[in-house]
Amino acid sequence: MASPFFFVFLLSALLLQQTYASPNYREALSKSLLFFQGQRSGRLPSDQKLSWRSSSGLSDGSSAHVDLTGGYYDAGDNVKFNFPMAFTTTMLSWSSLEYGKKMGSELQNSRVAIRWATDYLLKCARATPGKLYVGVGDPNGDHKCWERPEDMDTPRTVYSVSPSNPGSDVAAETAAALASSSMVFRKVDPKYSRLLLGTAKKVMLFAIQYRGAYSDSLSSSVCPFYCSYSGYKDELVWGAAWLHRATNDPYYTNFIKSLGGGDQPDIFSWDNKYAGAYVLLSRRAVLNKDNNLEPYKQAAENFMCKILPNSPSSSTKYTPGGLMYKLPQSNLQYVTSITFLLTTYAKYMKSSKQTFNCGNSVIVPNALINLSKRQVDYILGVNPMKMSYMVGFGSNFPKRIHHRGSSLPSRAVRSNSLGCNGGFQSFRAQNPNPNILTGAIVGGPNRNDEYPDQRDDYTRSEPATYINAAFVGPLAYLAGGRSP
Repeated sequence: MASPFFFVFLLSALLLQQTYASPNYREALSKSLLFFQGQRSGRLPSDQKLSWRSSSGLSDGSSAHVDLTGGYYDAGDNVKFNFPMAFTTTMLSWSSLEYGKKMGSELQNSRVAIRWATDYLLKCARATPGKLYVGVGDPNGDHKCWERPEDMDTPRTVYSVSPSNPGSDVAAETAAALASSSMVFRKVDPKYSRLLLGTAKKVMLFAIQYRGAYSDSLSSSVCPFYCSYSGYKDELVWGAAWLHRATNDPYYTNFIKSLGGGDQPDIFSWDNKYAGAYVLLSRRAVLNKDNNLEPYKQAAENFMCKILPNSPSSSTKYTPGGLMYKLPQSNLQYVTSITFLLTTYAKYMKSSKQTFNCGNSVIVPNALINLSKRQVDYILGVNPMKMSYMVGFGSNFPKRIHHRGSSLPSRAVRSNSLGCNGGFQSFRAQNPNPNILTGAIVGGPNRNDEYPDQRDDYTRSEPATYINAAFVGPLAYLAGGRSP
């Protein structure tokens, strides 16, 4: 028998749905993918829609005598950090694999966004034997400047890991990105798919054979920006889980078991992959009744119980307006990533007609879906400030985002270089950004649902690729009508 908590949760969700019209999820899906065009590095194609951007970073890799052009700038700066970029790619690929049939014409746009990253990641993995390139651009130098990516004159330092300077975390995440994307392209481009998977296997082997955190190898070049705070074991589990899904090779599940038990977190992000790995591994346990993976199903459900409000084991705070609140810095990255897991696990549950328990409370799939929908709707404007946190969506959205290219006049308006310091006048100005970075999701409001819309408040006003990537799946699910 379902607990009183579940009925209260379901009733509140139904009442909430009656008080507002749902946002246009298909429009939001389209814009969430368009955003990636604004983050592109390299030579831009003729069909570039965000026309205020131009080609940039065309000599990336030259200091190491390799071609490392392409890929994405991670957020509002002009640096290519492969650790979050690979996670972004994995989440875009997972979204396409789980929800591709609901994406309609946006599936091709998703593939384009994925391939812009994987073409670059393949270069990083294949350019030099025994070495994996993991980033381009000196972050300390870059962050002292406020200039367009098209103008950047800061050092384009190349960073790498190797057997003597290992990086199991960034290598295993790169393997996850390549393995997951290989399945996206399996039918539409088999040759490219085989290249992705073959490279993924080699990079994963590198991650397994040469253990170590890339933060230790590269220190101030990646910290405090994208330190591997959770260690590298979670990436080894995550990477192996993706290789297993792509190959069905039991070697990878045996390897995961050899690592022993993992943490039981209440978070999922570019740094901490445990919860994502548990949901991914639980897929076969839920859908195929694979008893070997039952422990991961239990771990996935324990995670859900930590997220659901009023669950006996909940450790997740919510704002007065109903938004999950995990951490002050870029909170929406956690919201979108966790919402992806809620939606995806509910999808598995619906397909197999399963429920699970949080203490004495029986959790049905719609309990997860309703919470997921509430988070999506909040981000899209159903919140106390009536503000959409996706740029260019709705009539009220952030106008002063912490983003160099968006905040500075485009080359079409001002062709001469602004230089390192020339852009700070625009940075300090109170004017709205001249270029709309359509689809960008910012860091989000504070714990009281307040958002000041200030360019220098980077914890709340800076967008990032990994915030958007995790949002694509839930948007596609809701746009497609919420059926499994």
